[in-house]
Amino acid sequence: MGKRAGTLGPFLLAGVLGAVAALWTWTLPGDPSRFPATGTGGVEIQILNNGFHTDLAVPRARLEAGGGPLAEASRTLGQGDWVLIGWGDAKFFVDESPMEGRLLDGARAFFMPGNPSVVMLDPEAGDPGRRFAPDRRRTLRLSPAAFDALRSRIETSLALEEGSPRVTTARPGAGARFFASRETFWIGYICNSWMARVLNAGGVPVRPMRAVTAGEVIASLDRAELDTEAPRD
Repeated sequence: MGKRAGTLGPFLLAGVLGAVAALWTWTLPGDPSRFPATGTGGVEIQILNNGFHTDLAVPRARLEAGGGPLAEASRTLGQGDWVLIGWGDAKFFVDESPMEGRLLDGARAFFMPGNPSVVMLDPEAGDPGRRFAPDRRRTLRLSPAAFDALRSRIETSLALEEGSPRVTTARPGAGARFFASRETFWIGYICNSWMARVLNAGGVPVRPMRAVTAGEVIASLDRAELDTEAPRD
C-alpha cells in the first residue's frame, strides 16, 4: 500500500500543479462587439489605480440615465459630473484611519471568508484622472451596449431593501457614500477581482484568478487594447 501511494504521489502533485496553472491562466473572454466602441456614441470611462485598489470613473449623466437602483443611489450624492465607483470590505474599505493601525483588520478582511461588502459611489468634479500618474490611469471608450452591461453588473452588486439601495456609511459633505452589497469579500474575491468582473461585463477579457492586484486590472486593459488594434501595413 505504501509503495502504491509513493507511486501515485508524483501524479497527484502534477495534477494539483496543473490545476493551479490552469486557474492562473484562465481567461474570461471579452465581447468584440462591445469593446472597443466603434463609430459615434461611445461612452468614455476611466480606470484609476492607486497602487493597491482600482476605482472606475463614469459620466454621471450616463449612470443615471438607465434608471433603477444604481441611478437612485447616484442621485443621493453631492455635485459632480463624474462618479467614482469601487467595491470592498464593509469595514476596512470605509475606514480612513492610517493603514498601520489597521493591519489586523486587513488580515480579518482577507482571510475570514464571507465578509460583508459595500459599493462606493463618490462624486467628482472635473477630470477624475487628474490626480493619477499616466501609468496609473486608463481611459476606455465603450459602446452604449457595453456600458449598459457594465452598469448592470455594478447594479447587481447592490443589496436592495424594498427595491432601494441601502446606505451603510456616508462621508461628511459631498463625499462618498457606501451602499450595502450582496457580494462578500475575502482573499479569493477582493476589490480588484470585482473590478475585473465589471470590466468583463463591458467586453474586456480578464484573468479572474490573477486580478487580485490593481496592476493586473490595468494589464488586462492594455492587452485588450493591443488585441483590438487594427493591423498595420
